[in-house]
Amino acid sequence: MKKLKKILAITAAAAFSAAALAGCSGGSGTADSTEDTASTGETYKIGVLQYADHPSLDNCRVGFEEGLKSEGIEYEITAQSAQADDATNTQIAQNFAAQKMDLVCGIATPSAQAAYNACFEAGIPVVFNAVSDPVAAQLAKSETEAMDGITGVSDALPVDEQLKLIREMMPDAKKIGIMYTTSEANSVSTIQLYKEKAPEYGFEIVEQGVSNAAEIPQAADLLVQQVDCLSNMTDNTVVDNLPVLLEKANAQGIPVFGSEEEQVGNGCVASAGIDYVELGNKAGVIAARVLKGEDIAAIPYETMTESKITVNTDAAAAVNLEIPQSIMDRAEVKNAPSEA
Repeated sequence: MKKLKKILAITAAAAFSAAALAGCSGGSGTADSTEDTASTGETYKIGVLQYADHPSLDNCRVGFEEGLKSEGIEYEITAQSAQADDATNTQIAQNFAAQKMDLVCGIATPSAQAAYNACFEAGIPVVFNAVSDPVAAQLAKSETEAMDGITGVSDALPVDEQLKLIREMMPDAKKIGIMYTTSEANSVSTIQLYKEKAPEYGFEIVEQGVSNAAEIPQAADLLVQQVDCLSNMTDNTVVDNLPVLLEKANAQGIPVFGSEEEQVGNGCVASAGIDYVELGNKAGVIAARVLKGEDIAAIPYETMTESKITVNTDAAAAVNLEIPQSIMDRAEVKNAPSEA
């Protein structure tokens, strides 16, 4: 791995959105020096490649910077979104490599893959975030052995907890529908996990694959006719088009369960999911370790194991779904903000 270089240029700081190749807002930051976390004395140039603009991935980026700051890292970030476009995703990654970033963070599997492909030969370390199955995505050798040049944090879904939640909220349900993108490695492996575990809870999984966003409306129409509820994953294409899925399901009175709290706040009835700010924070801490000189090939990826229950009482009421008190007693309520 090449020696990490001191920054030569400054990038802008502000809002992160769709400026794609022009360079969305990045930012700079440093942590206050304490006994446990002191400044490294260098300012690092970091590229953040986010595959799409939706709240869970936005939270990963926020948490990533928090993790860097907590470890005393002085940094200047260029953050760009691929807007869920594969060609743009690849070009941003190549631009980061050409700019000789000290480190690149890839948020979501397609961006992590693109960043690694572009940065490996340039000797630029890559830290991934929000990759559900790093081994299937060929971003890790195993759960305990990293690949040279890349490591990070996995957002493997707590499938058992989600199925328990659905069963508790819908004791008579039999079929759960799941939509996913057939080309997304995370989604393919998570679907298999759902299918393996569903019978333990008395469920059958009805899957509906799509190849792009344009197929989602018709696929949703088919899916809601066959199931008792839907369970959404962290599939980037589907999450990016969640309003379409919700509209189709709500019209049929079909509850949609999300995979994390932001999806619940946007209209899903509930989720047993992970905290994506904390996920990003863990990735930021790993990035700090790499920037401070640890061998990235000796840092296996981490997996978030904590989950929390979030409910949207308004969304549940809209589809005539009663949330048991046993769930309300341990859940966080995240309804959509009321309009002024």
